Amino acid sequence: MTTILGLSGSLRRASFNSGLLRAARDTAPEGVTIRIGDISGVPLYDGDLEAANGTPPAVAELNRQLAQADGLLLVTPEYNNGIPGVFKNVIDWMSRGDGLALFANKPVAVIGASPGGFGTTLAQAHWLPVLRTLRTRPWWDGRLMVSRAGGLFDADGTLTDDKTRQMLADFIAGFAASLKTGQETS
Repeated sequence: MTTILGLSGSLRRASFNSGLLRAARDTAPEGVTIRIGDISGVPLYDGDLEAANGTPPAVAELNRQLAQADGLLLVTPEYNNGIPGVFKNVIDWMSRGDGLALFANKPVAVIGASPGGFGTTLAQAHWLPVLRTLRTRPWWDGRLMVSRAGGLFDADGTLTDDKTRQMLADFIAGFAASLKTGQETS
């Protein structure tokens, strides 16, 4: 069994990116489980809060899920041509202290959906220095940027477009296959 931790970088209930993550979970091939992590309880990073209380429970849970995962799927919105602050904050918290070791050599794929015409091209590129700093192993063989998402999702944020669903299924299958290959050679 291959397990992927999926994180959506949006807090919005009907988010295109949360919908894309749910669709990724639903289209994952047999033998692959995508566990959706919850970022909603992660506070803004504050060194004083960390010193006084340690790691917040929501962050500890995400780190536990990351430790148990074979790979990490980041589903990123694009805000002002970059990474959403709330999403970067989650990764910053997760990588504090012993959490940094959880990212080392962890296979990571990045996808995203946007109402604009360029998908999440710039946000995905913006993640690269962060992933390099965390010493992750980005998966370069696939690319998925869903543009004009407003016409592909319903009002509840559910992916309704069959062509996009198939592209997503192919992407997840490719990422999952790379994880299995990595497991065999490890």
